[in-house]
Amino acid sequence: MIPRHRPWEEAADFQIGLRPVAPGDWLEGGEADPAARKDPLFAASRGLVWAEAEGSRPGQAEVLEMVEAALGPAPAPPELPPLYAAARRTPDDLCLMEKREGQWRLTALSLSAGSFFTAEEVIGRSLAELHGPVTGFAERFLVRVQRIFDGLRPELVLERRNWTLLNSDALHTPASGPIRARIAEVDPAQAGAALNLRVERQTLRRLPRTGGVLFTIRVWLAPLDSLRKDPDRLAAFARAWRTATPELHAYKRFDLYDPLVEGFLRRAGAPEGD
Repeated sequence: MIPRHRPWEEAADFQIGLRPVAPGDWLEGGEADPAARKDPLFAASRGLVWAEAEGSRPGQAEVLEMVEAALGPAPAPPELPPLYAAARRTPDDLCLMEKREGQWRLTALSLSAGSFFTAEEVIGRSLAELHGPVTGFAERFLVRVQRIFDGLRPELVLERRNWTLLNSDALHTPASGPIRARIAEVDPAQAGAALNLRVERQTLRRLPRTGGVLFTIRVWLAPLDSLRKDPDRLAAFARAWRTATPELHAYKRFDLYDPLVEGFLRRAGAPEGD
């Protein structure tokens, strides 16, 4: 499988990188039955994958209306929270942001493919708190992101893409420790199969009636080996890996994978770095 998106070709640093897309392209699909993956997690590990703040149900209900308008109506158990009823229809994780006491805060989320965080850890956090681990976010991006949320028009769908690399092919990765503890077990000769590109396609949409913002996260996975099929893509990845800024390198912990990735790039015939 070749990665559907290639955000490493777009920037060597953390970027907001939002662009408009057609409303009809809002949800990408690509998973036959998302509920079959999400429902067992919701039942067994609810605190990891689901959380809601008091007073968020009207916004949740509007999200469900929007998803049903895009995908068609479908029955769901009546006891389910509306946002989760919407989330089990689509591969995307759904995060509801609402402005409370002057701050955009996360008031409900269904998180079945989270990257090293859990729903119960982040519920109620502000934009600044959610992006705290991103080096320089507060100084470089916070004001711009707040303005984007404030000015988002209901008819506009914004998209951005993000990526990292992990020694895991799991979508549900709530904690980094168990995954990173296994890096030493990776056979360098098999790094292309053991390491996976983890690409996030994210969107923002205004809820016109309740005023919140829906943030969606669709995760795509592909083994690093998939880049061998296209020399141009392999070369683009090699450039991105080798020219990543020190801040991005530290934030993504690329240092943990450098020897494995460089060995893969040499064996795959990627151009040498400058």
